[in-house]
Amino acid sequence: MVHVSRRKPLFARVGVFGVGHGTYWGQFPGLLDVMHQKLEKLCQKLAAYGVEVINFGLVDNAQGAYALLPRLQAADLDLVFCDMVTYATSSTFGVIIRNLSIPLVLVALQPLAALDYPRATTFMQLCNDDFCAVPEFAGVAVRMGKRVPPLILGMLENDPVADAELATWCQIAKVLRDLRTARIGLMGHVLEAMLDMHSDPTALTAAFGCHIVQVEPDDLMRHHRDIPESLITEKIQEILKLFDTPEPQSDPITHKASEEDLRAAAKAAVALDRLIEEKSLDGLAYYYEGEPGSPMRQLMANLIVGNSLLTAAGFPMCGEADLKTCIAMLILDRLEAGGSFAEFHPIDFREGFVLVGHDGPHHINIAEGKPVLRSLDRYHGKPGSGVSVEFKIREGPITLLGITQTNDGRCKFVVAEGQSIKGPIPATGNTNTRGYFLPDVRTFLRRWVAEGPTHHFALAVGHLAETLREIADVLNLPCAIVARGDDGS
Repeated sequence: MVHVSRRKPLFARVGVFGVGHGTYWGQFPGLLDVMHQKLEKLCQKLAAYGVEVINFGLVDNAQGAYALLPRLQAADLDLVFCDMVTYATSSTFGVIIRNLSIPLVLVALQPLAALDYPRATTFMQLCNDDFCAVPEFAGVAVRMGKRVPPLILGMLENDPVADAELATWCQIAKVLRDLRTARIGLMGHVLEAMLDMHSDPTALTAAFGCHIVQVEPDDLMRHHRDIPESLITEKIQEILKLFDTPEPQSDPITHKASEEDLRAAAKAAVALDRLIEEKSLDGLAYYYEGEPGSPMRQLMANLIVGNSLLTAAGFPMCGEADLKTCIAMLILDRLEAGGSFAEFHPIDFREGFVLVGHDGPHHINIAEGKPVLRSLDRYHGKPGSGVSVEFKIREGPITLLGITQTNDGRCKFVVAEGQSIKGPIPATGNTNTRGYFLPDVRTFLRRWVAEGPTHHFALAVGHLAETLREIADVLNLPCAIVARGDDGS
């Protein structure tokens, strides 16, 4: 299995505070110590999922909530966990949920799977009363004009379901950090006539927080002019280590990857590395043709391999200047599920699947087997020629994430879960995966189209619909789940 290491480690900072009822502490000596121990245990569990954790302590009255609010707001947090360590009145929460702009998750993880009923005491009950105030907090959130916060419910120890939910929310925190801080380059322009691709950079900043960096093709050309031969040779070796270069099969426009095409792709890849570093980019959406026969056209036609390497390293690189899909790719990459540039290809009505793929750059870390390079004597629908990337997505569960826009310009998620199934793909120098979706391919595609998608989407491994719905909810964006991996509903 191919693995390109991530160049920048994922990061998120989460805050944790507990809530309790101050009256209890004098009534039950030692109870407050147990509550702090529970809170610290949650912090330790969260830290194990690769996030920085700030423990803000325990709030047990309204004054404490008012005092905590500015501390939460000042800490540059990506997510806040409210630990329901025991019953607490909602005065410990109301002003926080009213004013906090950071996503908040309620956590109710009781120490015991069940009370020891013959030996039960009020003290034991209070130590396990994590859920007691959750309905009260939910009702207060609604009265404050907020959505009911997500809830992680279970046991503090030996609960794989709860642990998985904690891990998922830590991963979501990493997504949110990069969405609100990412610098996504836009180089060139949308491919002619693709009206669904056009995006307003300000609208994307409003929806996600990321900044769109306007990058000139000449910025890339400047780096391309003076690359030492030693760096080109080193990049060729890296490429040949990761890719196979087989003989052509049935498609007459494909050839075995030539030395000339490999060298051009490697030189362009080194230039891309330099551009990413110079502009401090976290991704790039690009399309530019250049004058026929010019060095610029040759350069722009040879970005596929370098962009595939960068995509696998955590920098989503998206063709046809599709900013929305570039952001979708970033989201899936930060969930460590891949995120490859894709669209729908021909349908197989005999076996009931649709080919899912694209030309251009792809996330090679989610390839089934070793990806392939082929030289193409023309790129269909685009100018230029050169080496291109071909593979199928790893067999098993997959998820599609499209980001489209409604008629008022609001961003919207379109999501589907399916399966990448075994079988041959066309040897055309493009990625293609046999995508099987419930309840059947015709119904699925009709449902997908009914949501008003763009023609591109990002493709990942795993079933991620619920996680993506949570992210959309946090961002206050609509999310249409078109198909699920279990029943197709």
